[in-house]
Amino acid sequence: MNKLCIFVCTTAFGWLGWWLGAKAGFMTGFVISSIGSLAGVYVGWRIHRDYLS
Repeated sequence: MNKLCIFVCTTAFGWLGWWLGAKAGFMTGFVISSIGSLAGVYVGWRIHRDYLS
């Protein structure tokens, strides 16, 4: 379940970062998407730890 939470949050935050950053250019979208994916790993891990275990 932990990996599923991390996967879902990483995908959602990465997509959101790409959507926001791609408006300013390809590399900006890539960088913000990467930062969003890292944030998604943390958020997914915290959701699992705090609410599901």
